[in-house]
Amino acid sequence: MIRAAVFDLDGVVRHFDPDHVRAIERRHGVPEGAIESFAFAQPQIEDVTTGRIRRAAWVEMIAQHIGNAAAAAEWGSQPSQVDPNILDLAAELRAAGIVTAILTNGTDTIPAEAAELGLVRHFDPIFNSSAIGYIKPDIRVFHYVLDQLGLDAQEVFFTDDSERTLQGAQACGMHAHHFRGIGPLRAALAQHQLVARGGAEPGRCGPRRFG
Repeated sequence: MIRAAVFDLDGVVRHFDPDHVRAIERRHGVPEGAIESFAFAQPQIEDVTTGRIRRAAWVEMIAQHIGNAAAAAEWGSQPSQVDPNILDLAAELRAAGIVTAILTNGTDTIPAEAAELGLVRHFDPIFNSSAIGYIKPDIRVFHYVLDQLGLDAQEVFFTDDSERTLQGAQACGMHAHHFRGIGPLRAALAQHQLVARGGAEPGRCGPRRFG
């Protein structure tokens, strides 16, 4: 029996508009793609998502790399949109007695971001790699989640928009689902008799920021 549903954050629960990033780069005269090609490259992305450096230091590294502090700061504070269909699904699961949680490869500012977006009302706990010290797909981060939830792997359903990330969940025995929209996710949960089939149509999915 599944007792908890764990969701990836970026690319599943919340989304960012890639056009917004391109607009920042055009406005500041930064070559297209320069910000994120550096931001999400190694070792800086792993350093910030494992808590070795803080988000502020990461943004400063980006600023130095592109030679534009204003563009980096604007990128670092860009808005995001939470998918209301996912929130409705989480509410349905919680009403059925299922724990709903988030597991993200995030930075030290995730607690503040989650509070600002109102996610703490829908997901509890929110697991953040920068506080754990390991990132998905490292199997140790999934074992940490299981320990904190007090559940066996077969009691947890995990969804992520990255197939690579799912490998860690599958390796420890969780039910893993590759997220491709609300419709397929609902269908997967319905197979486990956690929710009814049907529901909202799939919405637009933007790119992941961290995972």
